[in-house]
Amino acid sequence: MQKLTFDHATITVQNLELSAKFYGDILGLKEIENRTRKPTIRWFSIGDECELHIVEGNTRSIEIHIGVHLALKLSDFDAFLSHLRSCNITHHNSKGIRDSITTRADGVRQVYFQDPDGYWIEVNEAGA
Repeated sequence: MQKLTFDHATITVQNLELSAKFYGDILGLKEIENRTRKPTIRWFSIGDECELHIVEGNTRSIEIHIGVHLALKLSDFDAFLSHLRSCNITHHNSKGIRDSITTRADGVRQVYFQDPDGYWIEVNEAGA
């Protein structure tokens, strides 16, 4: 069997413009060409030729839980925390406790926060 590699993740959002602004401005993800050319979809690079597709649609039946999240890593964790604060975004630890940071057993710090539709995002300093 051939080796599988990650290609993309897709989320459904209520307001495409609001979500695209969040992923571009707050997370700093680069918007890339939407090869479907559909006006209800935006594509963002999440590194190493991997993509996040944001699709406008019905989100009523989507169940949100902190255990299901998008995880991203960076090198300057403290600067990112300051950035979140300056954008009035509240971070949580892995248990959902507000204004808290989780430190994993290996010493890596991580925080969780929500996008405009409530999807949880983890940012950590792993591999930094």
